[in-house]
Amino acid sequence: MLTMIQQYHIKHLNFHKGKSLRSIAEETGHDFRTVKKYAEQTDFNEIRKPKRGRPSKLDPVKPIIDAWLKEDLNRPVKQRHTARRIYDRLCDEHQDIFNACERTVRTYVSARKKELYGEEEGYLPLEHPAGEAQVDFGEIVMIEQGQKVKGYELILSLPYSNAGYPQIFRGQNQECLLTGLKDIFEYLEHVPRIIWFDNMSAAVAGIGEKGERKLVDQFYRFALHYGFKPQFCNPGKGHEKGHVENKVGYSRRNYFVPEPSFSDIEEFNQGLFAVAEKDHCRKHYRKGRVINELLQDDLTAMLPLPAKPFTIGRMQKLSANKYGKVCVDTNVYSASPQVANKELYMRLGAHQVELLNEQYQPIVKHKRLYGQNQELMDWLPYLTTLAKRPNALKYTGFYRELPDPWQDYFNNLDYAEKKKSLNLLVRMITETDMDTATICLLETLDSGKADADSILLSYRRLTEPTFNDFLPLLSAGINSPAIYTPDLTCYDTFLKAGECR
Repeated sequence: MLTMIQQYHIKHLNFHKGKSLRSIAEETGHDFRTVKKYAEQTDFNEIRKPKRGRPSKLDPVKPIIDAWLKEDLNRPVKQRHTARRIYDRLCDEHQDIFNACERTVRTYVSARKKELYGEEEGYLPLEHPAGEAQVDFGEIVMIEQGQKVKGYELILSLPYSNAGYPQIFRGQNQECLLTGLKDIFEYLEHVPRIIWFDNMSAAVAGIGEKGERKLVDQFYRFALHYGFKPQFCNPGKGHEKGHVENKVGYSRRNYFVPEPSFSDIEEFNQGLFAVAEKDHCRKHYRKGRVINELLQDDLTAMLPLPAKPFTIGRMQKLSANKYGKVCVDTNVYSASPQVANKELYMRLGAHQVELLNEQYQPIVKHKRLYGQNQELMDWLPYLTTLAKRPNALKYTGFYRELPDPWQDYFNNLDYAEKKKSLNLLVRMITETDMDTATICLLETLDSGKADADSILLSYRRLTEPTFNDFLPLLSAGINSPAIYTPDLTCYDTFLKAGECR
């Protein structure tokens, strides 16, 4: 086939110069039939012939793959075949006719899914004004107090500057959502004017026929308190807040690989702000400016932080059982024997729960449990009752949680001394902690004493510095009080010649 220049030259010589085909063939050196073809050709449109298909190693199994993909149309989206699963099934179930690599399977499955499920609609490039934010949760794995657990990252992203702030939680309930937003607002000392959400149950109670949202009451109060306008994506259209969707993945890959490990989740969350600020030192992917510089534009366009913080906590009315315990979401929390078979209230937070009596006075606080059929027991409110029944001590969970020195000590006491020592232990761990109480016990035993009064003296000497001026060190083994000799010389001025005046 001749090039376009050669074709044009033949046509020019024949049409414009009037030369014969034979003379053109001699001049150009092309065959006469070739010259005749291009001289007489009138249609020079480019002709694109369809590619001829080549045999594929997948040809024997393509009907099987197509059948699986068509069956997937009636399955939930998250339970459909992936290309990897199809490859594995072909290897396991059709070894006799299948002999292709995974890449070949992936290419074919990708093309067939687009045909079966329909092409995706194109997206419009959007410009986000400063001062707007997007919020979403993403699932992560984390290590809390040495135990690997499932958790969630809450991300507030600012599309204008590409800044983002993560916080992690054990759940994605309303308390976690509001606590994360509140902590981020307080860190920024500003509140975005508009915040985009998907239709999460923590914020949206329902969607009307015309798309209007019925918001959860606590979320409504939160939005009114901080003054931001909540906006919600259309159902199933998470890409409408695509910036935070991408930010969730970015944070997971860059902040939480390997799995974050911590003992105090609230302290860890405070440290995440510094991690985010370090990431903001890079340039914006499109605008060419540093993210921190663009962030200042975001902050300028935001609302000021209210003077009074919002109190987060969902109140729930409960009934305690005969042991003074309550059950919430299959998890059991101890309250106090004084509220056995009575009604009380629980204030649920993201990380803690607080039990209140009918007058809303606090009883006890617990770490919030996430999971099923767990129990938390705070024995302190029960110890006063336990001190009245000292013989029951050995059959309680509190006894098993006691340090070994205290267990050995109580095993050797009679009823009266055990009762007295229990009351003292309640006092010590109420005022200080179990470690301090154990130090006092060991110090007293080292001095050769084992009664409650001697433990109390050790406790006062340890916790009241001025008490040492009046009490000898028991640990030194001095059992008798120090002899104090008064100095009476100050009265000599009132005496004359040794006689009374």
